[in-house]
Amino acid sequence: MEKKYQLMATAAAGLEAIVGKELKELGFDVRVENYRVFFEGTQADILRANLWLRTADRVKIVVGAFEATTFDQLFESVKALPWEDYLNYDSAFPVAGRSQKSTLHSVPDVQAITKKAIVSRLQTAYHVRTILPESGFFAQLEVMIHKDQVLLTLDTTGPSLFKRGYRVAKGPAPLKENFAAALVLLTNWRPDLPFVDPTCGSGTIPIEAALIGRHLAPGLTRSFAIESMDWFDHSLSETIRDEVEAEADYDVALDIRGYDINEQLVAIAQENARHAGLSQDITFAQLAAKDFKTDQERGVLVANPPYGERLGEEAEARTLYQQMGTVYRQLPGWSKYILTSDLSFEKYYGSKATKKRKLYNGQLRVDYYQYWGQKPRR
Repeated sequence: MEKKYQLMATAAAGLEAIVGKELKELGFDVRVENYRVFFEGTQADILRANLWLRTADRVKIVVGAFEATTFDQLFESVKALPWEDYLNYDSAFPVAGRSQKSTLHSVPDVQAITKKAIVSRLQTAYHVRTILPESGFFAQLEVMIHKDQVLLTLDTTGPSLFKRGYRVAKGPAPLKENFAAALVLLTNWRPDLPFVDPTCGSGTIPIEAALIGRHLAPGLTRSFAIESMDWFDHSLSETIRDEVEAEADYDVALDIRGYDINEQLVAIAQENARHAGLSQDITFAQLAAKDFKTDQERGVLVANPPYGERLGEEAEARTLYQQMGTVYRQLPGWSKYILTSDLSFEKYYGSKATKKRKLYNGQLRVDYYQYWGQKPRR
């Protein structure tokens, strides 16, 4: 029987439920917690999750979990885990660490004890007494302790999943790709509807919408840490990638547009879309948000306008919110989704949102204001 691993997808605050939904759609049973979603899968499933997850940060293997209130307990419990299943005697394995509300609160000591215990286990397993060379494949480990509960994980992703590889240039305050994907997935957009980003910057939101619309796996053009590990079945890489690529829909007609008042940012967005292989699916143009017009009765609009966080920019941002309100009220059939940290947004926009959702853009608390379009009359 094929071995199954306990797995954990990590996520930014507020995005855990979306990651859980993605994993459910991939066929996994999930348990959603703050900042993470637990599931179970084979080596093939680990690769599929890395390839398909749009909104997660990483996919990790849970090597072990236990309680520890002393360093002796920590050492012995770590040493009891089957590290030889994941590491060669010469693997390079740095140990990151975190500790919250726990008896073992010194993170450097926790890291050092964990590392020492793993070394001891590997020396016994591989019948060596010398210092381990750490010249082999790289494996990032992490020991996390919360309320004396220890969780040990092995990262299978490498550079974070938001690093799709298509962004060759960026403007000021760019959204991470996985956060932009979440903004799209939180809307009611379908590929048969027009999609507009009126403040597109370097084009991340329209590009993520196009990836979703074409059912293209966001990780298809990059590699993952697990693919460099000796115990991984490397024949899976080509097989799974071929399967995933075959699921792309190249026939659907997409109407995705990105506008920005800054001509240089529009050029950057066009270049990023070209590198993503989506330049034919997205139309970028220079246009101020206040000048947006459309004859289409229905569509979805997603905006990440400037928040006015810096001194002197607040008034300019709020003028933009007023302009948006004036323009978008003329589009009753369109659903509008606007992200900002300004708690006074609704006042300047001119109407109360149908719903708003609290999210975190990095460390910054933001709200996603949702104005749902009127349903067409039958």
